[in-house]
Amino acid sequence: MSVRVLVTGFEPFGGSALNPSWAAASTMDGVDAVELPCTFGGSIPALRAAIRRYEPELVLCTGLAGGRTGLSVERVAINVDDARIADNAGAQPIDEPIVPGGPAAYFSSLPIKACVAALREAGIPAAVSQTAGTFVCNHVFYGLAHLIATEFAGLRGGFVHVPYAPEQVTDAAAPSMPVADIARGLGVVVDTALSRTVDLVVSGGAER
Repeated sequence: MSVRVLVTGFEPFGGSALNPSWAAASTMDGVDAVELPCTFGGSIPALRAAIRRYEPELVLCTGLAGGRTGLSVERVAINVDDARIADNAGAQPIDEPIVPGGPAAYFSSLPIKACVAALREAGIPAAVSQTAGTFVCNHVFYGLAHLIATEFAGLRGGFVHVPYAPEQVTDAAAPSMPVADIARGLGVVVDTALSRTVDLVVSGGAER
């Protein structure tokens, strides 16, 4: 029996007509793909429902981080919502816990450094990221980790941020990556996570 994998992306937000995380996830073969709402109130319930529906062994959540130059494999999710802009429902929480009384943070349960190494080997720019922000992406990443810790024992999962798609930066003011390359990169992450549970012991740190 093949391993079931769930990949999620977000609906567009912030006035954009496109979110490359969903545009990429929706084209991937061999996975179940779900578009999450870009809302603090709706995203984790939608993720929980998708996990219950598809019963995956691996979950890869993805979102847009405009301005990043490659795929960012996230290391840690923190227990705080601190929104610079409102979500798609108009909510803008400030300094609110995602799970009251929950752990301050969760680490990804994916082999993040092995994923980055595999992406670079495939010719896709990638790096370990030390922050998933404090908007809905981090909210979902933390929510996924908390669901794994409290409801779905044995499930593994993590989060990858993707750059803008080229059509979002027609003035060339920010880096971008074709959606097809993003999808290929997410496939590399999935394949790497399925093939190993022990991470590489190599530097993935940052000075800032």
